[in-house]
Amino acid sequence: MAEAVVVKKDWRSAVAAYLTPRMLIILAMGFASGLPLLLTLSTLTYWLSKVGVDKTTIGLFALVGTPYTFKFLWSPIMDHAPVPVLTRLLGRRRSWLLVTQALLAVAIFAMGLTDPATDPLRTAFAALAVAFLSASQDIVIDAYRIDILPEDEQGHGAAATQIGYRIGLLLAGAGALAMSDYVAWPTVFAVLAGAMVVAMIVTLLAPEPKAPPRNTSRSYLEWVKEAFLDPFIDFMKHPGWIVILAFVLFYKFGDALGGFMANPFYVEMGFTGIEIGSISKVWGFWMSGLGAVIGGLAVFRWGVFQALLIGGVLQAVTNLTFSYVAIVNGDYGACAQAALAADAKAVVSEICAMHRHDLTSLAIAITADNVAGGAAGAALVAYLSGLCNVAYTATQYALLTSFMALGRTWLSSGSGWLADHMDWVSFWAVTMVLAIPGLALLMVMMRYYPLRPAMRSAEQVVVRR
Repeated sequence: MAEAVVVKKDWRSAVAAYLTPRMLIILAMGFASGLPLLLTLSTLTYWLSKVGVDKTTIGLFALVGTPYTFKFLWSPIMDHAPVPVLTRLLGRRRSWLLVTQALLAVAIFAMGLTDPATDPLRTAFAALAVAFLSASQDIVIDAYRIDILPEDEQGHGAAATQIGYRIGLLLAGAGALAMSDYVAWPTVFAVLAGAMVVAMIVTLLAPEPKAPPRNTSRSYLEWVKEAFLDPFIDFMKHPGWIVILAFVLFYKFGDALGGFMANPFYVEMGFTGIEIGSISKVWGFWMSGLGAVIGGLAVFRWGVFQALLIGGVLQAVTNLTFSYVAIVNGDYGACAQAALAADAKAVVSEICAMHRHDLTSLAIAITADNVAGGAAGAALVAYLSGLCNVAYTATQYALLTSFMALGRTWLSSGSGWLADHMDWVSFWAVTMVLAIPGLALLMVMMRYYPLRPAMRSAEQVVVRR
């Protein structure tokens, strides 16, 4: 009987931990982190497509996400340097957070005032500024969460961050797309900028974490070696570390290539902002979560490599479901585009009624793609976590994910050119083929380069999370 009481108390304590003011602040910061990320990815591509920017140019906009790849380069500055005046008033973490959020609100608002149809370069610079400030905000938010929470609440803090992050993604994704059907784009961006102002208020109300003691006797060169060189040197002890990095880069290459052109594809198929937002963003959000759960179970049941293989094959094959969407909706999409070009927006449905407009095909494709992508993503996170030495977990994981982001930015920049030079059915088939190099590298690793036994197993990582 006594044992049962203890279990009940622990369960209540675990739930109560999510309802503390400190954890709600962490959730709000997760929201502030997620909002600008999607704004410079899928929401941006949808906006560009709606105003008539060609697909090659849209593909090049993937490069605005470059700051997420290299944010570790300036993180030491934000970790150690004070903000004049503000650091004395607010503390080290909150001062940097308030500055980046204020600049983010301005940058988002300014981005909405640009006209990508006539001056896409100005829009690109504004988006690059948003991405840089967003990546910088992430640096501070991650540090704040680690500093403010005791060790036994770090798991709860990570979960709260993810919940808030997903809410931010929904507002910047489904919310922005739905709003764009009724109001002008400058108004949409003004609302999103206002959300960042709310985040600034949370920052002002949040407590400042206690600053850790600094080792003032350590020289700058010693600090640089420990922070930057040692994690690299340790990682290169992995047998086949070059093959591992190549795998990290190419595993989700086909998925990233297709994902960046997804919104232009939906627009050309004649889907509205509300339809895209509700099916692709909201329903897709839940399906990604389901896929992540399935991926975690697969890692636990069959091991990380088998889960990566199953997830990788599925995320490649499910790209063909979008070829089916193109086949079913292609005639309607072409008719809708012609009607819009002729300024007959009000009667698109009447003009194109003879052609099929099939939301079911889109729902099937989103379900299949997001479940497969979520499962593959969970397995990949487990693998990357298992690669990290416990002495350098944060640094090595940041470096690996930064390298992985290259596939989302630099390698995806040619997706628009590819879509411009072939029909959509062929484009999605090509994205499936481009997944083969990553799968081939995975087969090589499964045979020759298992995880180092000294590291925590990826299976343990998934179970604990």
